[in-house]
Amino acid sequence: MKRILIILTAAVLIASCGTQKKVAKLEKTAETMSQILPGIKIPKASASQILNDVTYLASDELEGRDTGSEGILTAAKYLQNRLHEIGLQPYRDDFFDNFQAQGEKAFNIVGMLPGTDGVLKNEVVVIGAHYDHIGFMKAVAGDSIANGANDNATGTASVLAIAESLKAIDFNRRTVVFALFSAEEKGLIGSKHLAKRMKAEKENVVAMINFEMTGTPMVESEYIAYLTGYDKSNMGAVFNKANPSRLVTGKLEAAAEMNLFMRSDNFPFYEEFEIPAQTFCTFDFTNFDHYHQPGDEVSQIDSRHMAAVVDAIMPGIMKVVNDERLKVMGNE
Repeated sequence: MKRILIILTAAVLIASCGTQKKVAKLEKTAETMSQILPGIKIPKASASQILNDVTYLASDELEGRDTGSEGILTAAKYLQNRLHEIGLQPYRDDFFDNFQAQGEKAFNIVGMLPGTDGVLKNEVVVIGAHYDHIGFMKAVAGDSIANGANDNATGTASVLAIAESLKAIDFNRRTVVFALFSAEEKGLIGSKHLAKRMKAEKENVVAMINFEMTGTPMVESEYIAYLTGYDKSNMGAVFNKANPSRLVTGKLEAAAEMNLFMRSDNFPFYEEFEIPAQTFCTFDFTNFDHYHQPGDEVSQIDSRHMAAVVDAIMPGIMKVVNDERLKVMGNE
């Protein structure tokens, strides 16, 4: 209804003024987020669907999703189907973004929602997570499959949940690319490939939002997920302001000390485009004991917590894909 009133108002002014300058000014005013966002209802993330996605990706059938394995090909096909079911378009006519990783065939899975604004649709926000893991390892209690539920089926499922929400809302002025990376465990090879490809194809990437290990709640934290490289942009401040109902994010000193900003798939986009590119994570070094171990099973995952993380972050996502221009700041 608000948009209809805005359009009617525009028509009246166009008829009375008839000048391109006034029309352009009116359109700019009418499309501000202060008028639009309050009227948009963001759907709640489905904890059950998130659990379904994590459960499948972390199943023994996929054998730990090592790059170059049959298991990761099966995972890739599953993710392609999920993006298609959600209603995303393939990126550049193909969900599979192929590359080589240490002599092995590898593939990112990439979909997109085209922007709706005549100008802002030429700006791209990348939302991503890696879906690969490390495959088989030395057996622990007879189990040799490193299933990678938290690392990083959870981040992948979070991206799928965000894609479902944005598709349901059907309002994104900027183009959104959803990138699920392979070969992260081999040195961020998949994200490096896609970032370089998008740069070569002259995509105007303005922000990259990454998800890593979101399966367990932080311990005694006032915010729900920390942001790597917190001081490198105003992303944290924008996401906190966008959600008045809870504190979304903050800086985790342990993550800064470990330089996690440079160790996840956000970093290649920061290097290539010199833009705000950061990772949301809830692994705080005290709340998960199975990193790169066979014990990283779906039984360790709290899907209701994961849905709450997506719900907390979505108002900030809406700001970034529609209005807010994030800014690079100083060093961490």
